Amino acid sequence: MLELKQINKSFTRGKTQQRVLKDINMTIDDGEFVSIMGHSGSGKSTLLNIIGLLDRNFEGSYELNGIDTKALSKKQYTRFRNQNVGWVFQNFKLIDNMTVAKNIGLPLLYQGQRHADIDEKVQFVLDQVGLADKGQTYPKLLSGGQQQRVAIARAIVTQPNIVIADEPTGALDSQTTDEIMTVFKQLHAQGTTLIIVTHDEAVGVQAQRMIKILDGQVMGDADEI
Repeated sequence: MLELKQINKSFTRGKTQQRVLKDINMTIDDGEFVSIMGHSGSGKSTLLNIIGLLDRNFEGSYELNGIDTKALSKKQYTRFRNQNVGWVFQNFKLIDNMTVAKNIGLPLLYQGQRHADIDEKVQFVLDQVGLADKGQTYPKLLSGGQQQRVAIARAIVTQPNIVIADEPTGALDSQTTDEIMTVFKQLHAQGTTLIIVTHDEAVGVQAQRMIKILDGQVMGDADEI
């Protein structure tokens, strides 16, 4: 479970401070599928960076699995993020000169796992996302939808507590978007905690619960299914 309490975040621009998050309170339980929706500039990406443990410079408290994230040292914080959070991005962020299997296995390599174990885990997640035969292919030879599946496989290979997707369908056509959302729904059915940030209502309503952000504040939080 993750719990945000009275989260405030400001950025300094010149001589002025701009408050981008205002008294955010939010709880997401294990196994939930949540969409966070908001227009450009609403603060949703800033909020996502805090939830995803990329930004710890904020006011308020953030507990993940009962751990006060602000109490962690820099080294502990990095390790905690690598163990608990998997990221999926709009532009995939794959390494073109590495095979699909190598891209997916990179987080495990950083963790110091054995190559034999890495190979087994990579093949397992490739099967999960429907790319069982693509391990030795290079990303540039894949379609956009296939590249996003690779990115999802990379996000889940460490078996994180949370998978966070930042506009994961923003670069995809409607048919491919449906295919990627099917993959996310399958992961949710298997017990994965999913948080998707999107400005696309057609994507947002497919989550179990939708949270709407406007001008840095939570304006709506409701079950959608």
